[in-house]
Amino acid sequence: MKKFIVLLVCVVIVLVGYVVLYKSSIESSFGANKAYKQGIAFHNNKEYDKAFELYKKAWDGGEMLGCTNLGVMYANGFGVEKNEQKAVEIYKKTCDGGEIYGCTNLGVMYEYAIGVEKNEQKAVELYKKACDGGDVRGCRSLGVMYDNGFGVEKNEQKAVELYKKACDGGDVRGCQNLGVMYADGNGVEKNEQKAVELYKKVCDGGEMLGCYNLGTMYAKGSGVEKDFGKAAELFKKACDGGHMRGCGSLGFMYDNGNGVEKNEQKAAQLYKKVCDGGEMRGCFNLGIMYEDGNGVEKDFGKAAELFKKVCDGGDMRGCYNLGVMYANGNGVEKDFGKAVELYKKACDDEEMLGCYNLGVMYANGNGVEKNVKKAMDLYKKACGGGEMHGCYNLGTIYANGNDVEKDLGKAAELFKKACDGGDMNGCRSLDTIYKLMAK
Repeated sequence: MKKFIVLLVCVVIVLVGYVVLYKSSIESSFGANKAYKQGIAFHNNKEYDKAFELYKKAWDGGEMLGCTNLGVMYANGFGVEKNEQKAVEIYKKTCDGGEIYGCTNLGVMYEYAIGVEKNEQKAVELYKKACDGGDVRGCRSLGVMYDNGFGVEKNEQKAVELYKKACDGGDVRGCQNLGVMYADGNGVEKNEQKAVELYKKVCDGGEMLGCYNLGTMYAKGSGVEKDFGKAAELFKKACDGGHMRGCGSLGFMYDNGNGVEKNEQKAAQLYKKVCDGGEMRGCFNLGIMYEDGNGVEKDFGKAAELFKKVCDGGDMRGCYNLGVMYANGNGVEKDFGKAVELYKKACDDEEMLGCYNLGVMYANGNGVEKNVKKAMDLYKKACGGGEMHGCYNLGTIYANGNDVEKDLGKAAELFKKACDGGDMNGCRSLDTIYKLMAK
């Protein structure tokens, strides 16, 4: 069964409200403010022990931003033993004291149940307070809540308004999310050119997700003239900046020779980097490379190992491909029962190739008792889900009258659908059916 190298080039929304540091714009006593600024310098240099002591000194001197950043240290275990409950306590104190950045950070804790019981309504309340007080991160996070209907009724128009406020205030992640809304036409009229403009702003601002998304626009020719070379350049920038999807997409470009000279070894290296970084698409594509022996020495065992990792990670393409390995005995001991189990898992999660292959197993009685009716149901599901092999196989059953009343008209309808969907067997069978019907 044919398997596909697939790396989705997609646009995604940042859903996480980040706990970050802000430089002080609030005047306090000279000593406390100086300690706070020195703390930032040490923090940025990853000298967390010194930063912690300086933030504590700033807090003791009345510098509330020092207090907020002290919470960051406890939340992340920087320079002190990690204590999320202590971070919550500190953020609450700063928020109640009028330090809006503390409100945003406290909202993050409630949204993601960090050191406190999850409460999305409370997070919304805190993000609104921060946004109204001028923290654009709060506006962006509040926008995410409206965008997804978390803790508040879903309202994409309101989300757009908040993302724009955050973006206009200098929050590049707000610009990123606003770009997504324009790209998809959610809460605002679809405008891919505007999305491109926003992604460029985000990328230029140092946010690698913007570079990745801008690369997808060039790769697809959405809102800009298609340019694989430019896409590859942007994916490389995103990858170099630590964005794993950028690495994966760059690997895909090398794999196919799009915008760069084809180099399967380089593609395999990039897929491995992505896989090691926890991105299942990289593991899946690397598994394909090992299975086919492209860019690496062919190794069915390694391919099976990678497909299992992908399947366990929740990507049903990995389950389907692992099922193929068990069905064929490649890299693992042949086991139709295990193949059926994996195809079913994939099918139940709407992976149509899993449904199709599960249908084949029922049709042939491999790993399961033969059941043509069950096979037909699975082929029908696969066909309805866009898997043309399902349409073709279902048409074949009607054409031959196997365990079902022969129906050439129904067969012709299914072969035509398969043919229109690019299945050449469907085209050939359709021609044969028309000749039979003409007699």
